Amino acid sequence: MHAGEEVTARPDFVIAYDFPGYTDVFFKETREDFGIAQVERPERFVLFIDHMVPAATPKEEELHKVTRAWGREQGVTVVEREGIGHQVSAEQGYAVPGAFVVHFDGHVSQLGAFGAFAYGARKGIIESFVTDGATLTVPATVKVELTGTLRPGVMARDVFHHLVRVMGPASCRFQAVELSGPVIDAMSIEGRQTLCGQAMFLGATTMLIAPDEKTLAYVRERSRITLDPVYPDADAVYAHHWKIDVSELEPIVVVPPSPANTRNLTEFTGLEVHSGYLGSCASGRIEDLRAAADVLRGRQIQPGFQLHVVPTSRAIMAQAAREGLLETLVEAGAFVSSPSCDYCFGRIATMSDGQRAVSTGTLNTPGRMGSVDSEIYLCNAAVVAASALEGRIADPRPYLATVASAGTNAGSTTP
Repeated sequence: MHAGEEVTARPDFVIAYDFPGYTDVFFKETREDFGIAQVERPERFVLFIDHMVPAATPKEEELHKVTRAWGREQGVTVVEREGIGHQVSAEQGYAVPGAFVVHFDGHVSQLGAFGAFAYGARKGIIESFVTDGATLTVPATVKVELTGTLRPGVMARDVFHHLVRVMGPASCRFQAVELSGPVIDAMSIEGRQTLCGQAMFLGATTMLIAPDEKTLAYVRERSRITLDPVYPDADAVYAHHWKIDVSELEPIVVVPPSPANTRNLTEFTGLEVHSGYLGSCASGRIEDLRAAADVLRGRQIQPGFQLHVVPTSRAIMAQAAREGLLETLVEAGAFVSSPSCDYCFGRIATMSDGQRAVSTGTLNTPGRMGSVDSEIYLCNAAVVAASALEGRIADPRPYLATVASAGTNAGSTTP
């Protein structure tokens, strides 16, 4: 295949979450418009109930009932209350190096962290419900090589927003992005997921990282199918090749009303904020919870500030409990909730006019978390925690430096 060709390929997995106007419509159209009584290869499907959890109205619960019933009827796996599907799909073996995955939601690109080609087809995913294929135009590939070493207090979240700042929000329009370089090599699986899951904010179709031993170790006991991992060819042709040094990168804040407004955190420190959200498919994993706990340990959040911490999956929440992170967060005054997408799109903890939030969610567009006259400042987990302590956008590095110093002193020995 070559860039620009239109092809019909056979998805290894078809993933969706139930949401009004999407899955309920797909189920109806499959049966009534296309006359399909039974989907082909039901084992390739997985449906997640991760929005409107728990249901707040009878109408919401009715949607979930429809999803459960369709899954039983078709022999399709339905995963409920395990967390956000983009994360849980990796935990449950759908992130297979070399796999082709389709979803209607573009954040499925997160599975590219494992070397899968994960494609958001929007409502075009109906094709994969009624046939065994998915038609798409083969994207050109943009190579991004990240060099240098990340400074303390800088997380994968900052790296991605820096890419948007340097490359531009439409720089990879309808293209695939291939990430590589020593920064990627050193980065955790979780950090790679954060990067790949935000591909759409570069205009990209998806984002991929070639699988290494770190990847293979993660998927080895999880993968639902066996495929040969796919790697870039030595003579691969790229639409563009970026080499970006992140050695001088500082923590970042993305300023409303657009996910393209990337600024250095120091430009906005001191701005009053009223709530904080630490969660989402982008940044609610264990390393995010650890970073927040490091900042909050032994401290109290600002009176009146609302800090909501939502681990990305039940497995992550359980690990955070075992490590004592949840205890630290709760003692500091955080409200810790079970895994759900609902805080990210404003169904829970909505803001009123004039309020501001610091958030690790995916978007900062007006109305995303409540009133169109509220504001969302996107940042990393440590920034959310530091801002919760001060009631204003705050730099976490002094707090983290204290933790690092204490750790160094605790580990020192006297001759």
